Amino acid sequence: MAETRPVIFVVDDDASVREAVANLLESVGFRSESFGSTEEFMHANRPDAPSCLLLDVRLPGLNGLDFQDALEKSGMHIPIVFITAHGDIPMTSRAMKAGAVDFLTKPFEKQELLTAIHQALDRDRTARKEESAISGLRSRFEKLTPREREVMEWVVAGLMNKEIASKLGVTEITVKVHRGRVMEKMEANSLADLVRMAERLKPKARR
Repeated sequence: MAETRPVIFVVDDDASVREAVANLLESVGFRSESFGSTEEFMHANRPDAPSCLLLDVRLPGLNGLDFQDALEKSGMHIPIVFITAHGDIPMTSRAMKAGAVDFLTKPFEKQELLTAIHQALDRDRTARKEESAISGLRSRFEKLTPREREVMEWVVAGLMNKEIASKLGVTEITVKVHRGRVMEKMEANSLADLVRMAERLKPKARR
């Protein structure tokens, strides 16, 4: 299946910058959507496609750096490339530590911007693939019965069938049956596969 055409979101309060960047992006085949403020961006209907955000630092209302923090806290993960005419080392350091792909100072070179955009889109594609894979794992895990989930927990912890049977108060044969169903439903080819799946299903700690 062909990938949905990537879209680049541009948030800058300078209309001339928005127009120039949009023209550049369209000339190399990107879709682009431009906004004059972070509020406009948040209220827009955004397509479900590989994307990144070109974000100015000095903006009306919430500035770009604070908006980066707000996006992270809200759980909206989109790669950000900062563009600004007023950058300094503390700003750059803060942005990059918070996960920005790049921090470009206006006027920037065309290739410099395009390189940063490609890096951001690659990051977003990777994140989308991981999210899709995790979603599939969760869907399979939800098909397990409560008892099968208990067995899976002990199996990935390294316990033998006999030990699991003792903990659950059932026979070893019963554990073997549940274990087989777990492997089948989770589509795991080996114990190592199942352990990796369990690790990926664990909630990720926030920064």
